[in-house]
Amino acid sequence: MSITIDKSDVTDVYMYPAYTGESFPYSLADSRKRPGVATWLYARSEGERDAFAVGMGARGSVTLEQVRRSGGTGARAMLQEGRSGATLARRHDAAAGDESKQAAAEWLQAWIEGWLLGLYRFDKYRSATKLIGEAGLNLRSEDWSELSQSELDAVIETARHRAAGTNLTRDWVNETPDALNPDTFVQWTSERFKDTPVTIRVYRGQELIDRGMNGLIAVGAGSKHAPALIELRYEANSDAPLLALVGKAVTFDMGGMNAKTGRDISDARMDMGGAAAVIGAMDILVRQRAKARVTALIAVADNLPDARATLPSSVIRYPNGLTVHIANTDGEGRLILADALIHAAKLGAAQAIDIATLTGNVGDALGLGIAGIWGDADISRSLVEIGERNGERLWPMPLMDEYEAELRSPYADMRNVGTSTLAGAIVAALFIRRFVAESMGWVHIDMAGTVQYKQDAGYAETGATGYGARLLADYAMQYARSGKEGEREDSL
Repeated sequence: MSITIDKSDVTDVYMYPAYTGESFPYSLADSRKRPGVATWLYARSEGERDAFAVGMGARGSVTLEQVRRSGGTGARAMLQEGRSGATLARRHDAAAGDESKQAAAEWLQAWIEGWLLGLYRFDKYRSATKLIGEAGLNLRSEDWSELSQSELDAVIETARHRAAGTNLTRDWVNETPDALNPDTFVQWTSERFKDTPVTIRVYRGQELIDRGMNGLIAVGAGSKHAPALIELRYEANSDAPLLALVGKAVTFDMGGMNAKTGRDISDARMDMGGAAAVIGAMDILVRQRAKARVTALIAVADNLPDARATLPSSVIRYPNGLTVHIANTDGEGRLILADALIHAAKLGAAQAIDIATLTGNVGDALGLGIAGIWGDADISRSLVEIGERNGERLWPMPLMDEYEAELRSPYADMRNVGTSTLAGAIVAALFIRRFVAESMGWVHIDMAGTVQYKQDAGYAETGATGYGARLLADYAMQYARSGKEGEREDSL
């Protein structure tokens, strides 16, 4: 996955972003310049190189996410054709005009991110169908006159870090349950952050009992792998307010005693997508040596049916005094997030973001391209703005107080799922809100729909998207820079 500068001899294709309404070095109709349209232009003689045009649409309306996807489209085309790589030819029309240094850096970073994400393949278990080879990207320094050599190098390095964190998230979400379970999740996390500025503490066994983390204990009771709460502390800016990133890591969700059924339930291995996003975000922060202050709290368990598994109608008690009637053991994610959010408040977090593949209901509402967010309006607004820039989009959803009635139980203070099948994602957010300390700003992200792609698209192959890693890392850096809770910055 090499990125070079001024070494066009290592590539065999020229790659051109093609904008509608602008001239092009070859004959190319405007219909071939629409976003997402890709065109091979093969050499007519031995002395020429093949060219590849990636449609961008009208220059003035191009977003960074479109640039990112175009970079991914180009990278995937190189892999599929077995090419060594491409030289990116940025300027082909004098009418394009000059761009600011910031705009040029942002465009290039987005393209490289997309390129590196587009090269991603989870082929650990492939043999006969495994794609062989890599595709490099070469840049021409003359095309980036706004940026010095050191600035070009910095842009490339930042893009590498962000793609690496996202791809780490993808790897973990794609993994098989025989490889990734609560025990190996703890092990892999410890190995990843060993010898980094991250301190690690793992709560298991008696410590969970002593701390009243009864959600984790109940959910993990049916598995041979014991549940755990992983605490990762990264404090590169002691003056910044403490941000808690809380991730759900149910490494396989069979639904507990309310067992899932279906012809293919292999997606149940992806129910740790929120925690993987937190791991990826921490990876990015560490790689970039970000001046942030973050504690990651990862609640990890298997939700399996077994003679020891928690039974529906069981009641559990939390340290904040609330008792919960477990009406359905497949509503497990909120039970373990509650433990982690209570712990975040004890650590003194000023803000907490919990992220989880929590409900299928959110996908019914928003589809697979955008996640739902509930909670504090200012935090939500900042995250939505970040997501619009980096492609990990969010849509603010309501906390309908009237729906609290869905959580009433005749046996305990509340039940873990609603009494009806309607508004399940909202009811889940309302449940989680009951475990957030008043002193702590909070949002909940339900990313169940965005955790995977069902088909190859842009910079993603079928499977895990890596959603959330860049979103959380960007917010953590912005929050630390703001210096105080509630203050936002317009640019990253």
